[in-house]
Amino acid sequence: MDSRNRITLVVASDNNYAILLAALLKSIEVNHKTTEALEVYIIDDGISARNKKRLQSQIDQSITNLHWRKSAEAVPKDIKIPIDRSAFPITNYMRVFAPYIIPEGTGKYIYFDVDMIVREDVSRLWNLDLGDKTIGAALDLVEVVSVPWSGIPNYKELGIPADTKYFNSGLMVVDVAKWRERDITYKVMECTHAHLNAVNLADQYGLNVVLLHDWLELDRRWNNYSIWDSKDPYVIHFLDIKPIFKSYNRNKEYQAEFYKYLRLTSWKNHRPVSDYRRIFWKVQNKCKKILRGLLES
Repeated sequence: MDSRNRITLVVASDNNYAILLAALLKSIEVNHKTTEALEVYIIDDGISARNKKRLQSQIDQSITNLHWRKSAEAVPKDIKIPIDRSAFPITNYMRVFAPYIIPEGTGKYIYFDVDMIVREDVSRLWNLDLGDKTIGAALDLVEVVSVPWSGIPNYKELGIPADTKYFNSGLMVVDVAKWRERDITYKVMECTHAHLNAVNLADQYGLNVVLLHDWLELDRRWNNYSIWDSKDPYVIHFLDIKPIFKSYNRNKEYQAEFYKYLRLTSWKNHRPVSDYRRIFWKVQNKCKKILRGLLES
């Protein structure tokens, strides 16, 4: 297929969040109105065969293929994933390796976190000009690097001005050639390992340090957080508690919209579940990190 008629999308998910991925993909399909085909590359961090089949069964004519890439195959052999102190799953780091799981010759791709739904045609995002920047991204909730519980806690040590803008890595438009030429993956991993005590939001720390002046600021509607009540957001990002839980306490209209898309998938009968499952997943993530750290030490 002519690459000019194809939009490349990348996501990463474990089995727990396959349900979120289903709603995300359906929202992209429903709102894609232009003629480009959508090629989706999924970094698979343990999605079950059953859930893969369910996801595959829901694609329509605009998504031509779901390409599965095992997370173990995405990570170069000479790289160790940082074992940070957060409860975020190892899956979060997979976006850093995305340029290596897509075909040679791919000019760019859009990365989406799975805890999003898309309300606008992705072709609008796809056709944005990044200029000389490696990525396009929107401001994070905290906006600047100097917020201690997010941001870059050791910004002073690194010589970064306190008012430097800080982006959210949940949505990124990536120029593949520039990413590879500038060796972003290895630099992010090296930075994260070197400053592990300052890492609070997994990959987002290293990405912001390495891409400090190398990102184009996108309209915030492309990464609108579920705690807001914004008019006509392009993408809704369900930070923290996801809409599949009974304890979800953010914008209820956004939750209803999430379920509108989920009802079009094989998870159509899903109802919000107990928060105990969310807590269990967090504990599970921590234990997996500890075990991985022990095995690699």
